[in-house]
Amino acid sequence: MTASGPDDDIALIDVDVDRLDAAAAPALKARLQARLDGSARKILLNLERVSFMDSTGLGVLVSLIKMLGKDGAIAVTGVQPPVRRLFELTRLDTVFRMASGIEEGKAALRG
Repeated sequence: MTASGPDDDIALIDVDVDRLDAAAAPALKARLQARLDGSARKILLNLERVSFMDSTGLGVLVSLIKMLGKDGAIAVTGVQPPVRRLFELTRLDTVFRMASGIEEGKAALRG
C-alpha cells in the first residue's frame, strides 16, 4: 500500500497487492489504521492492481468506513471487472462511491 499526502482533505491510497484475500487483508487493515491519523476524512482507494478480492478484503473496506466515522467518505477507483462484480453482488457498489479514475474519484468526494 502506498499513500499520497492529503490533496486538500482527500488521502489517495494505492492498494498494491494483486489479491486482497485472507492472507493480505490483515496487513492492509493494519496499514490503513496506521495511515488514518484522524486528519483525512475522505479516502480515495486505488484498486487498479487488485485482480481478486474475497469477503475478507471487503471486510477491510467496510471496517474503513467505521474507522472514518459518520463524517468520512470513501471512493474507490481502478476496480477491475472481477472485483467490480463482487461489489455488485454484495451491493457494496451502493455504499462506496465507484469512480472510473482518480480525478473522478476526487470530484465524487468533493461533492
